[in-house]
Amino acid sequence: MTEEAKRAYLDIETTYDSGISVIGIHIPQKPLVQLLEWDVTDIGIEAALAGVDMVVTFNGTRFDLPYIKRVTGLDIRDFARHKDLLFECRRRGIKGGLKRVEVLLGIPRPSEMDDSAMAPYLWQRYMEMGDDKALEKLLAYNRDDVVNLQILEELLEGLDTGTGDK
Repeated sequence: MTEEAKRAYLDIETTYDSGISVIGIHIPQKPLVQLLEWDVTDIGIEAALAGVDMVVTFNGTRFDLPYIKRVTGLDIRDFARHKDLLFECRRRGIKGGLKRVEVLLGIPRPSEMDDSAMAPYLWQRYMEMGDDKALEKLLAYNRDDVVNLQILEELLEGLDTGTGDK
């Protein structure tokens, strides 16, 4: 991976009522940040992304970044460049959502959950029933998303230079 920009890998999980339950932010060499619904504010997001000049997502152009802007009013592109790995995959003929791309490229997913449709359900279980296991499962899923974005970006760059295994 090139080091021209300090990157953050970002992914959101949503709620049944069109809110954001979790924003995961993975900045290499830093502890993972996961903002829960009550911390999902413009100030909270900007603080978590302090010092970052590039945000990397998968389908963030159409989903994550507009969703964050609608919920918080914050346009991340006002202070950071954006790289969408969905389009990077498409340029290389790799099709599918993040989970399918992970399977195609052999990227492991440690958490047991692989279906984003479960995220609102798990958040609801946590909020309504205090189900800590549901929250743990949701956070593990989100962690895998953001950590795997870095792995995916590195694999795609390896494909460009001819050093990738896939």
